[in-house]
Amino acid sequence: MKIININELNQDFFQYKEFPEIEIVPEVISNIKKYGNKSITEYSKKFGDGDLTEFTVSKAEIDKAFQETPPDIIDNLNIAISNIREFAKAQFSILKNIEIDIDGIKLGHKIIPLNRIGAYVPGGNYPLPSSALMSIIPAKIAGVEEVIVCSPKIQPITITACKLAGADKIFRIGGVQAIAAMAYGTETIPKVDKIVGPGNKFVTAAKKEVYGICGIDFLAGPSEVMILADETANPEFIAADLLAQAEHDKEAEVCLITTSKELAEKVNKKIEQFLAKLETSDIAGISIQEGIIILVDNMTQAIDIANKKAPEHLEICFDKADTFIDKFKNYGSLFIGNYSAEVFGDYCSGTNHILPTNGIARYTGGLSVFDFVKIQSFQQISKQTAQSKLCATASKIAQLEGLYAHKLSSDLRSEN
Repeated sequence: MKIININELNQDFFQYKEFPEIEIVPEVISNIKKYGNKSITEYSKKFGDGDLTEFTVSKAEIDKAFQETPPDIIDNLNIAISNIREFAKAQFSILKNIEIDIDGIKLGHKIIPLNRIGAYVPGGNYPLPSSALMSIIPAKIAGVEEVIVCSPKIQPITITACKLAGADKIFRIGGVQAIAAMAYGTETIPKVDKIVGPGNKFVTAAKKEVYGICGIDFLAGPSEVMILADETANPEFIAADLLAQAEHDKEAEVCLITTSKELAEKVNKKIEQFLAKLETSDIAGISIQEGIIILVDNMTQAIDIANKKAPEHLEICFDKADTFIDKFKNYGSLFIGNYSAEVFGDYCSGTNHILPTNGIARYTGGLSVFDFVKIQSFQQISKQTAQSKLCATASKIAQLEGLYAHKLSSDLRSEN
């Protein structure tokens, strides 16, 4: 990784990266909207997902996958599930229906879960069963009635994860065609209220295209990690954590910010050592080479950079780091101290790993139970309260805005 001083840091480092328009995406979506299953079959074959004759993963297939999953794998999945579920329950517990009375005006809101959501789970050669857990569990805790999963070339381990997490239906389709099918519905795949989950640039482009027809979580780009560290940090841990993100994607963004040049050099040496033996070095080696180490004078400078960048994963590994957490405002998920490895958040600590990238942590957090509910307000006003408290005010404001049917609506109630 290239080592630079803070005064060499280019402002491009903070720039939002526009998602490119992919010409074929609107075409695929349009055809699936028109022709349904027929187009899914055609595009699945065209894009290398095989000759699909049956989209639905049957109960027999689900049971078979579960039975063939080694017990130790099931045990470890259940540990992750338990932690994810407990954290989701704790989050959900803060959501309450409310009702108040303001001089006879009864106001309130209700927490209403979405009816049906679609979870996209990447598949293929490197299945991500953990993403199934992260999408399905908070939706179920939030009270979503039906959770469907779409995953291409779905592997038995992913099917097992879906079953354990509580998915209601599983479909073996992926890519743009899966997003379109969930957004519009087909003969087999039901239309959903919201689509969540990570995916490649085609999936992201498709989610952008169907937003409005249904909801989405957010548009996520390549994975990111930023680590803030001083001389007390462990260079082996840091090197491994940087590589853990680098191996996701050739375009993954990795960054270390430190007050110690000695630490920076040690990290680079450890990266070289680990890469020499890493099975995913063909991917990790490319993205790690594009990563940077920024030397700063103090942690205040490091914190300023972090807040401006708003990284997906933010690790803070410096002396008394836990006393600084309130100074960090923008991040997808925060990992505090040398043993709070980002990999634990990826798999099993309990927080969600579906997180905002590309700086959008400035205005949103990661996937959670809050993404699967609507907070909907209501009001109930008696005749006496309307006439004594509201009619005159509403009528006057309506007249000021030049909306005379509004004024009429209020005035009629003041007289009758």
